[in-house]
Amino acid sequence: MSKDRQGSQENNNSNNGRSSSTSGGLGIPSREPSLGDTNVNCAKSPTSPQRQERNPSVVSTTAVDGNVLTASGNGRSNPSPPSNAQQSTAPSNAGQPSGQTGPNSNSQIAPLNLSPSERAMMMGKVLKTLIMAASSASPASALIRDRKVPGRGTVRHCLVGTEMVDWLLGLSPEVHSRAQASAMWQVLLDEQVILALSKEHQFKDKFVFYRFHEDAEGRGDGPAGRKPGQDAVRDAQQKKDEVISTLTQLAPDAVLKAILRKPTHDRSPDDLEIIYEELVHIRALSHLSTTVKRELANIIVFESHPRAETVLFNQGDEGVSWYVILKGSVNVVIHGKGVVTTLQDGDDFGQLALINNAPRAATIITREDGCQFLRVDKDDFNRILRDVEANTVRLKEHGRDVLVLEKVSANPSAAHRHSASSHYKYTVMAGMPQKMLEHLLETRLDARHLSVRDEDIIRPYSSATDMFLDDFLLTHIMFMPTHQLITELMRNYRIESPTQDKEFVVASKSRVVNFVYQWVTSIRDPVFDETITHSFFEQLHSEVHADARLYHTLREEAAMLDHVQELLGEYRAARQQGGSLATLTWTLPAGGQSVVLFSAVNAAATAAASNRKGSGESNAASAFSVEKRRPIRADDDIIFRVYCADHTYCTLRQPVNATAETIKLNAADKLGLRHEELVLAEIKSNGEKSVIADTEVSIATCLSINGRIFVSPKDHLDAMTVLPDQEGPSDGTCNELEMFSTRELAYYITLIDWDLFCSVHEYELLYHVAGAQPFRKIKSNLDLFLRRFNEIQYWVVTEICLANTLGKRVQLLRKFIKLAAYCKEFQNLNAFFALVMGLSNVAVSRLTQTWERLPSKLRKMFTEFDGLIEPSRNHRAYRIAVGKLQPPILPFMPLLLKDMTFTHEGNRTLLDSAGLINFEKMHMLAQTMRTLRYCRSRQLLLQPPTPRSEQEVRNYIRNLRVIDNQRILTGLSQRLEPKRA
Repeated sequence: MSKDRQGSQENNNSNNGRSSSTSGGLGIPSREPSLGDTNVNCAKSPTSPQRQERNPSVVSTTAVDGNVLTASGNGRSNPSPPSNAQQSTAPSNAGQPSGQTGPNSNSQIAPLNLSPSERAMMMGKVLKTLIMAASSASPASALIRDRKVPGRGTVRHCLVGTEMVDWLLGLSPEVHSRAQASAMWQVLLDEQVILALSKEHQFKDKFVFYRFHEDAEGRGDGPAGRKPGQDAVRDAQQKKDEVISTLTQLAPDAVLKAILRKPTHDRSPDDLEIIYEELVHIRALSHLSTTVKRELANIIVFESHPRAETVLFNQGDEGVSWYVILKGSVNVVIHGKGVVTTLQDGDDFGQLALINNAPRAATIITREDGCQFLRVDKDDFNRILRDVEANTVRLKEHGRDVLVLEKVSANPSAAHRHSASSHYKYTVMAGMPQKMLEHLLETRLDARHLSVRDEDIIRPYSSATDMFLDDFLLTHIMFMPTHQLITELMRNYRIESPTQDKEFVVASKSRVVNFVYQWVTSIRDPVFDETITHSFFEQLHSEVHADARLYHTLREEAAMLDHVQELLGEYRAARQQGGSLATLTWTLPAGGQSVVLFSAVNAAATAAASNRKGSGESNAASAFSVEKRRPIRADDDIIFRVYCADHTYCTLRQPVNATAETIKLNAADKLGLRHEELVLAEIKSNGEKSVIADTEVSIATCLSINGRIFVSPKDHLDAMTVLPDQEGPSDGTCNELEMFSTRELAYYITLIDWDLFCSVHEYELLYHVAGAQPFRKIKSNLDLFLRRFNEIQYWVVTEICLANTLGKRVQLLRKFIKLAAYCKEFQNLNAFFALVMGLSNVAVSRLTQTWERLPSKLRKMFTEFDGLIEPSRNHRAYRIAVGKLQPPILPFMPLLLKDMTFTHEGNRTLLDSAGLINFEKMHMLAQTMRTLRYCRSRQLLLQPPTPRSEQEVRNYIRNLRVIDNQRILTGLSQRLEPKRA
């Protein structure tokens, strides 16, 4: 801390009864809502695939049991009042009083299911058939055989864990490791398809005995080595790949459950990391700090209830546990009211009763078989509260908190082992903006450490454990505008005082210069776009050079400012006419295509590409780079149409950042409308009208695919109707599409998508989630990338629904499934999701005759793809898959925006009226923003396909014409294949 800092530090070791603003980032509200209170929080739905069943649903928060119950409101109806069985007060855990499910309760060690599911039985049958077919020739070495088991004598039809893993590794090249094979067997153990003789619930790659379900004692059906019939073997071979794929998808979830069912003291550091990664993606825990989530990973336990109508606790019971639903659903029942709500996957209940020591105000009853929960018990919960508070340091000025720090281990794995050599550091949980900046400069950019080259202190963005500087740079616009930031930086640079020694003065100046250098090189153009920074950089450059003559240790800092000035000079040159950042003109075509550069630029690019092709250049990526688009800038112009209710229109040329009010008034002047009571609105192709606020910017780039801008008197809004061309094309392009190679299509789709993706700055995600108006910034590049997703999705549906023969539809299905496979191979997951979701659209999925004609191999491939985009458990399957990839990656952008929306809307920015910033929220937002940086940290280098129709393919995929009105698409589908009686 600086020697002249006013205020005091104090460690607070108070008890756990505290509010979220003083909880060290725990983020748990202290007020208990009264029964019957209902607060509806409509989550801002990010621009996302327009597939209803996959879209983020509305989130409602209902106060029941003195606890905040977070529930998805999409398609959930309250069931009828509980039956007599439901009203029973007898808990399912024998020997446990109601609500007293401790760490060793039966529910934690009981089987997860009453009996194997039909799918699990099929997978077990396939694997057993293949095992028996392979070993029938040599019964002595067969995997399934009678064995002598210590203490039990000879047990029939046994397998050994190590041999089972060996066999599965040899069965398929898709099984890459013993850990993966063990996890796949764990799936079948959880389903009770295989049983452990030891009754253990965790599969072990050891000399441990297992049996198949049907070979359990008393249910064997003859010799274990009996050879299965040829038909059975043939059927098993055909289903093998499907079984391996399904087990691979289910394996991570099975591993997690096995870890959670371990005694908490037996969890390894790797186990704790797996649990933590799961907790990060649970919506109900999104408001908790990173430290609290890591603490929860140590103590959270798994609880399962195989039977429906099991009572977890009764109204009036003491609150002893907090629950998060992993799988299944529960009814919330209040005496005299019956079922007041239903909670499902990802919801939580029971939290506030732990804090406030309040009795349960409702009864919780499982609604279906096989419900699974995460549970936190009261003693552990209170200990975490005490530990967090004990490790919280509060800096106060004038009796008010100005900075809240949390003491954490610098080496989490060492902390788990309680290593005596663990080092600790302080992370910022909350603070006043100026105080957070001071703390950042003093602790993360301390030039006095330069002699020991402590990289984690100088450049924390390179450290996986401390991202404070990077978090601040990525999110400061949320709480500390640029003009305020540069004022504070200059104040910290000029911190000369007779009471300060020379070393402190030099260190202070060096910290500021290091911060500025990281700011410019990390954030890039948006820093220079704020013209107020130009004079700041010039002034700082001058002062640093003057000080370097007095303090020779500042020479390196002077060189850093020279580089900043060079970058500023390059920026200014690029902004001049003819430069790479000079003002451009874009156009929004009238036919529904996306925004493109205006005429002359496109013509020049096309001509240059043609010249390269004529000269014999074979590198398609090189030719394509001629058309590489520059990001849309706020001061660029855009040409678009504005319509009246009678479908007359005017063409406007406006800056991209022109407000809706400016556009409305200019259009009114051209169309001869009076200015009074006018509104600007978007009319979508389905007739939906959306009034645009006067302060909105980048209007033309955020329209839906076939949306149009209308201007009208406010009281004539209902008179506006859809334009004929908004309905989209009436003929498909199946014949043209079949001329193109599928790989070639995927290649150019990926190049276009990569171009759009690289144009999106990290700040645009913040503008999208928090609203662009407060920042007075545009998010046009993000808008176009999201629009491209919807274009591809509806392109699939449009082409299939406009194919008027069964043969053409089957042909298109094959084409699009293979196209999705190529996009997945190219790691273009955004287009992959769009294609698969298009194929899953109800207008396509209902075409039973078409799907029946599709080869079984492609049907299996699509099933695998559909499993990858499955949204359950917060898109767990996708997150696991993308976590294994190396950049370059084109991520599923709607999910990133959904993550940021939940973070933004689930966590307050200001923790008190005095302006204390919730910096833990900033850290969570920055984590998602860093995903963009990681995904494009390597250049996209794809092997170009053999040129066949290069220019035609590019022109085709740049100008997709689609129908985005679901009603029209469903009507077309029903005409192709009417409903069967």
